[in-house]
Amino acid sequence: MKQIRSTATRRRLFVAVATILAGTQAHAQSTTGAITGQAPVAAGETVLIQGDSGLSREVAVDDKGRYAAGQLPLGNYTVILRKNGAEVQKRSGVALRVGASVDVSFAAQEAQALDAVTVTGNALPAIDVAAVDSRSVITADQLAKLPLARNADEVARLAPGVIANSGGYTGPTGQRLNSFGGSAASENAYYINGYNVTDPQRGLGGISLPYGAIDQQEVYTGGYSAQYGRSDGGVINQVGKRGTNEWHYGAQILWEPDFARADSVNTYYTNGLPASPVAGSLYKPNRPNRDWVTTVSSYVGGPLVKDKLFFFLAGEFEREEGVTHNAVDNVSPDVHYRYDSPRWYGKLDWNITDSHILELTSASSKRETQGTIYDYDYTSGVRGDRIGTADNIKTGGDLWSAKYTGYITDNLTVSALYGKMKLDQYDQPGDYDESLTYVDGLINQNPALNGGSPRGNNQTVQTLVDPGRSTRSTNTRIDVTYTLGDHTLSAGIDNQVTQAIDQGSTASAGGYYWSYGKADPNVPISTGLGVPATGGFPNGGQGYYAIRHVVSSLASVRATQRAQYIEDKWQVSDRWLLSLGLRNDQFENFNRDGDAYVTQHRPQWAPRLGFSWDVNGDASFKVFGNAGRYYLGLPLNPGLNAAGASLSTSQYFTYGGIDAQGLPTGLTAFSQPVSSNNYYGILPDPRTVTAQNLKSEYQDEFILGFQKTAGANWVYGAKATQRILRSAIDDYCDVDRITAKAAALGYDVAATNSCYLFNPGRANTFTLIDVNGNDVSVPLSNKELGFQSLKRRYYALEGFLEHPFDGTWYAKLDYVFSRSYGNTEGQLRSDLQQTAASTSEDWDNSFIMEHTNGVTNNDHRHQLKLYGYYQVTPEWLVSANLSLVSGSPKICLGYYGPDFTDPGKYGGSYHYCDGKPSPPGSQGRLPWIRQLDIGTTYRPAFADGKLAFTASVFNVANEQRPLNIYPYSQTDPGVADPQYGQAQVRQLPRYVRFGVTYDF
Repeated sequence: MKQIRSTATRRRLFVAVATILAGTQAHAQSTTGAITGQAPVAAGETVLIQGDSGLSREVAVDDKGRYAAGQLPLGNYTVILRKNGAEVQKRSGVALRVGASVDVSFAAQEAQALDAVTVTGNALPAIDVAAVDSRSVITADQLAKLPLARNADEVARLAPGVIANSGGYTGPTGQRLNSFGGSAASENAYYINGYNVTDPQRGLGGISLPYGAIDQQEVYTGGYSAQYGRSDGGVINQVGKRGTNEWHYGAQILWEPDFARADSVNTYYTNGLPASPVAGSLYKPNRPNRDWVTTVSSYVGGPLVKDKLFFFLAGEFEREEGVTHNAVDNVSPDVHYRYDSPRWYGKLDWNITDSHILELTSASSKRETQGTIYDYDYTSGVRGDRIGTADNIKTGGDLWSAKYTGYITDNLTVSALYGKMKLDQYDQPGDYDESLTYVDGLINQNPALNGGSPRGNNQTVQTLVDPGRSTRSTNTRIDVTYTLGDHTLSAGIDNQVTQAIDQGSTASAGGYYWSYGKADPNVPISTGLGVPATGGFPNGGQGYYAIRHVVSSLASVRATQRAQYIEDKWQVSDRWLLSLGLRNDQFENFNRDGDAYVTQHRPQWAPRLGFSWDVNGDASFKVFGNAGRYYLGLPLNPGLNAAGASLSTSQYFTYGGIDAQGLPTGLTAFSQPVSSNNYYGILPDPRTVTAQNLKSEYQDEFILGFQKTAGANWVYGAKATQRILRSAIDDYCDVDRITAKAAALGYDVAATNSCYLFNPGRANTFTLIDVNGNDVSVPLSNKELGFQSLKRRYYALEGFLEHPFDGTWYAKLDYVFSRSYGNTEGQLRSDLQQTAASTSEDWDNSFIMEHTNGVTNNDHRHQLKLYGYYQVTPEWLVSANLSLVSGSPKICLGYYGPDFTDPGKYGGSYHYCDGKPSPPGSQGRLPWIRQLDIGTTYRPAFADGKLAFTASVFNVANEQRPLNIYPYSQTDPGVADPQYGQAQVRQLPRYVRFGVTYDF
């Protein structure tokens, strides 16, 4: 077998060849790759490309010796140079990487040989000079070797600039979510085989494939093309495996035993004690928690009709069981839980002809939760009597999609995708007793009335939801690509329709529930809500009070998101590539009655400009850059609150007794039913929900970097990134300020809106309805609204060093220095763990935004990642994954100003700590998050490499450092909150995973 070496000529021509068809390969969220190359110039030359799934394409070699074949399904290919139909030279084992071009060039001297030359295997160029974006690709082989938790978000954290979000947000099946480049966790997009599987209600994660069904996972951290949008964070794109002409099957068993899991650390009160402590300073006993996981999976794939019809089917079932102990004030003290997570994936590929391909994908990823609730003695650490059955909860969902690809001519390619997804949110209470009223905050009860021990009942259900609630989406894409000389022109549409069905909740039992509190009896509880001090009312002399909460919100809403794009990949010269794209997005959201409350049909132009310069002309040194604008559509969530008829009121009482069920008796009301967000159950007129000419959230991004080879075995590079949030959407709830301006303009209005959706940080004009039913416009400048300009800026300097796998070892080192700062995190407030995307606490009123300028919650100044593996012997492989990330800023919130008032009606949520201004970052930082995971694989020689035994240890040093702390320093004006500074989210304790795998 003859070894073919890369020549300088081949390297110089790689850019020209690769980028001629760069447009025919999708960039972000792609499912395909391309093969391009150079051949000696001779009459009658063609290149035949044959895939292991039977696909065969023959393309001509042009008068410059170039050929290209794009939008090829992932897999292994044989590439044959032919002259007048006769085979001259052949390359086999050419493996494609998603979204990239593989260079397969033929040397002139070998093509002139009398006999055909066959070469097995291909060497990818060290640097892809055809790419102008920023992305990382992890292959199935790497996934099998590295010690990783088995979900898309965990894998994505290998990419530079991607960190676990400190808010502890989780996706539809329980995976922890990420922040990309300083953005909020809801601003990312998730794809499976080209279909958008992002949660449409809040944007929090998406479903993912069974781990063993992932062919490649692509992680975009910036710079993707105009073909894709609806993300100003990052993109996670999974491409599933497919069947080939060879049969393959296998199975795996994984086990994470409880005996090999370290104990979690207990949580204690950190700022004094509550009125009725249960077990002294103990708040949450985590140490006796237990957890064990078993996973079984299998797959099979092969031809149904050789060269024509193929299938691949994979299934995975994970069962996690354990015991968790909740906080002392939780109504479910001791829970024995079980999570069943079935996942499956099926793919059918039909080569109708060599020019027409049809792909059918179906996938499912679900999680069912059930358990039993027990009482618990927090002092002795002994389980008590059974209280009842925990809620039966089912999340996650199903996807199906169909994709057609037509190679109409050598220059014209057409593809179309259509699919549907349903995400379940089933929640059925266990032993629900409708005669019992839910009551919490028991640790704040007056100890003189409960004998010194908190008194409650066995009602564990606070609110009820429709068991059939769900979200649904439909996605349609059409893409057309045409190669014209040095230009590859692409155009298409990208449409999506989403629905949230039977969402919302209502309070259990009688439609309300109770909570207890304790305040300074001489200080008003909320000046903004008009809740006075307790001292002037019967039984209020010591500051004890109870709140009756009434909650009801049920609705179905929908949205449409449409986009069109055009793009040109222009090969200016052999060394210079320009990527010129333009995207236009339109968004529309509808309330429960089907009336549009957001209509953004005007052009929202998103230019994407990129370049790549092959400095030396041999793909050894690339300089690249990218500038782009990225729009983000409004999620469905605002249709359930700002545009909905939510009811959520609180009425304050003093009390003279506590009955056997823990309910207050001897009540004296000292407030009317009040609501911080004006949720009084009235559906607003859809014309009034948003400010006029509402602009979508969008961000501008700028990237400049280089990549360079260092000898034959190393690649290094650096990159600078800047992101600027130009516009955002949130809700503004200071209705009185708007109606006061209307009165000053001479309008007689009576607003019933809870909050208004608007563009924070700039002037807005609101629509109100006067007493005669007429629309009136009420403009407010940013100064009148009481705000500073919107600001979220992120910059990063990244450096990397990589040693590609050479048959013995692979390693990659990344370091990122970054800063994320401004007065908003984006759609979410992770320091408060709020999940109401685009209707967070930010911007609700001017007072809540004072002293907010500083580092954001997703600011992690330093990030160092090192991962890789080493083939010690043919039978033994070791691997490791090290992550060092500096901590996020500490947050301290309290009542407003030195007098502890509440002008914005938001209690102790202002950026004041002990009466002093407390901007983000002024309280210091949380500690560094350090984690080392290690693994080993043994493939005994007697099994011919088909049998493997694995073992992985996660968080070897068992560092359970906090990612998020409880931010509220006061429970009531001037009253210290005992929980302030507690760890809300921690690193998982050390655990071990054992596995056995057989592949044939």
